Amino acid sequence: QFSFQENGWGASLAERLVRKCDVVNRGLSGYNTRWAKLILPRLISKSTGAESTVAVTIFFGANDSALKDLNPKQHVPLEEYAANLKSMIQYLKSVDITEDRIILITPPPLQESAWEKECLAKGDKLNRRNATTGEYAQVCVQVARDCGTDVLDLWTLMQKNQDFSSYLSDGLHLSTKGNSFLAAQLWSRLEKKLSALPSLLPYWRDVDHTNPEASLL
Repeated sequence: QFSFQENGWGASLAERLVRKCDVVNRGLSGYNTRWAKLILPRLISKSTGAESTVAVTIFFGANDSALKDLNPKQHVPLEEYAANLKSMIQYLKSVDITEDRIILITPPPLQESAWEKECLAKGDKLNRRNATTGEYAQVCVQVARDCGTDVLDLWTLMQKNQDFSSYLSDGLHLSTKGNSFLAAQLWSRLEKKLSALPSLLPYWRDVDHTNPEASLL
């Protein structure tokens, strides 16, 4: 949901693709795969036009991996998380969006001390663990392998920079730097698919001003 905020990764992709294709944001703050699986047919249907869909990203796990005892509302067990991702991929295939157009994104790493401050401020205990989030990221990568989709392993990539805290605004959500990192990583996977897309309608200098119909219709 936050990807279209200023400096968000979705906004960044939309800017890169302006006049080529629309970037549609259907992220929902706080949702997990159990809920997303149920509403996916409402978000993407056959009538959406699979032939005009060049890529779909599925980015879940940060909420599913919440600790069951401390956050039962968002928590989804690991095996169910895997099954839900597979179910979403199967659904997309059923509406003719093929595996090569689907990119799974793992949850980013969790910076526990920063997130614990957020939890304590709300009167809660630390309700996530980075090691647990890593298990969900691993499963996400395995589902992508099993289903033949692409995957962006954000959890691993961000931790290659040992101090990954700058990628996160509060220990959980992406900072401006984290959004830029995700946008760059995603673009490297999308560029081949999308850079060849033609621009929609001619550049204004190329329009025949004496007969615009000839250029525009």
